Amino acid sequence: MFQSFAATTRLEDGPPRLQALRTALAGLGVQGYIVPRADAHQGEYVASCDERLAWLTSFTGSAGFCIVLPERAGLFVDGRYRMQARLQCAPDFTPVAWPDTKPGTWLREACPNGAVIGFDPWLHTPDEIETLERDLSGSAITLRRLPNQIDLLWTDRPGPPMGQVFVQPETLTGLSSGAKRAQIAKALSNAGQRAAVLTQPESLCWLLNLRGADLPRLPVVQAFGIVHDDGRVDLFASAAKFTDVTLDEGVQLRPPEAFEPALRTLNGPVRLDKLTVPLRVIDLLHEAQVETQFMQDPCTLPKARKTGAELAGTRAAHLRDGAAMVEFLCWLDQQSAQLVADPAHVLTEIDIARHLEACRTRDPQMVDLSFDTIAGSGPNGAIIHYRVTEQSNRRLIPGDLMLVDSGAQYRDGTTDITRTMAIGPVGTVEAECFTRVLQGMIALSRARFPRGVAGGHLDALARYPLWLTGQDYDHGTGHGVGAFLSVHEGPQRLARSSSVPLAEGMLLSNEPGYYREGHFGIRIENLVAVKAGEAPSGGDARDWLDFETLTLVPIDRRLILRDLLSPDERSWLDAYHARVLTLLRPLVSEQTGEWLAAACEPI
Repeated sequence: MFQSFAATTRLEDGPPRLQALRTALAGLGVQGYIVPRADAHQGEYVASCDERLAWLTSFTGSAGFCIVLPERAGLFVDGRYRMQARLQCAPDFTPVAWPDTKPGTWLREACPNGAVIGFDPWLHTPDEIETLERDLSGSAITLRRLPNQIDLLWTDRPGPPMGQVFVQPETLTGLSSGAKRAQIAKALSNAGQRAAVLTQPESLCWLLNLRGADLPRLPVVQAFGIVHDDGRVDLFASAAKFTDVTLDEGVQLRPPEAFEPALRTLNGPVRLDKLTVPLRVIDLLHEAQVETQFMQDPCTLPKARKTGAELAGTRAAHLRDGAAMVEFLCWLDQQSAQLVADPAHVLTEIDIARHLEACRTRDPQMVDLSFDTIAGSGPNGAIIHYRVTEQSNRRLIPGDLMLVDSGAQYRDGTTDITRTMAIGPVGTVEAECFTRVLQGMIALSRARFPRGVAGGHLDALARYPLWLTGQDYDHGTGHGVGAFLSVHEGPQRLARSSSVPLAEGMLLSNEPGYYREGHFGIRIENLVAVKAGEAPSGGDARDWLDFETLTLVPIDRRLILRDLLSPDERSWLDAYHARVLTLLRPLVSEQTGEWLAAACEPI
């Protein structure tokens, strides 16, 4: 099994660790300390040695931070994690609705007479600290750089990851590392910059056509890099990770401890991404009087626009993944029928996650899950990023909605799919909500838009059917997706906050949802690729774009209220199911093929 169901934190560990941190801060004459989820690479996923927020608070979500004061500890989490934070953390930690409540606003209220708040400059970006300083302007609250206080208390902290690095072949990337480095070098030269500091492992792995095993579910090597305006790259990572890899000419592997001295010797201007570079890197460059310029990581947009080879690999991965999902759904329907017929039949969330993983691992190209499977039944489905454990594992009962959000890392692509299924007959309210979520997903799937439109312009399409009845969901409608890289990839998003124009080759999720706390959760997710579009006959001769749907898995027709769908919506759904049946039936067993034919019948 790739996925473990053991709980990784204990609620009761938080209070004594919190007290130990407060004692340490008092000894330093500091009244507060910020503990972020991020590591020095500022990515979403962190190694076990960097799970500082979880170690302190027991909260295991992928985003958030804690501000510890002598009498208060605010745990800042967004809408995806508020319910989870209440369930995982002791009352000593107070969930704060972030970003609705800004940390500066919270600190002003909590420290009206001023305070010194410490932070580790390796774990925060300049954008974060500048925003906080601006929000604290005029107060008596000051910020102070400190050595990491959690590391000093964490006596059994794991060592750094040492996964082996391997090469992603050009047949799957579409471009050689040399071609990519030349592209980035040209961008730097055109901007008058001598070098760029790369701190995100995904950027370095894309640039060098490398993959690794340093992070769970993310096939990257943790490293820092400096790319120069002549295409040379200094790569700072342990040589023990590269035992089976010969790096290209122009790529020099150097030990991690050489990174800081190398920064001090650079000639500027040096390009830095203000949203991802650790503040400590800027401190080091400024101490050495190296000129810096803030611009986006030069690998970000080229990485987001997939090559033809990457798109072909992604399609192939989704085809095989769809076949595995269909085998799983056929099995789940059999289990559901037994459950309805025999109340003594036992089916749990862990059973579901295990069987789905077994279906996927039959594919020899599967390397890992793309994230821990979210298998939430009934009320657990309302926890947006629910992770089933042996303690939370729930038996399914007839009438449940079963939400399964899952994906895999294949050598040729990354998948991410959510389906919500009926376990026996369900109520009318559940079906109405499901149909509205489906309408939003269809609306986004059918979208046609002129070049220059960003995800923030399209997000409302998926919410509109829910808004009409006074419903909504507290997460973005879609995130970017990598090609055998991170399942969450920027800069493109389908969310109100996104201003990045969509462009051909970008991969995104399309996943509206609806969640009723204590009752059920609904989400339907397909991955889509942005492609060149055409105007309908008589339309304006503009530069149009639209979406290609990549995910090939039927949607539970038993949960759809047909009369709520428009003729165009029914037509889209029937065409989608016909395509799913045509492409997947040759890939599945005879029994599953019969199930698939029934599941894909016209609505």
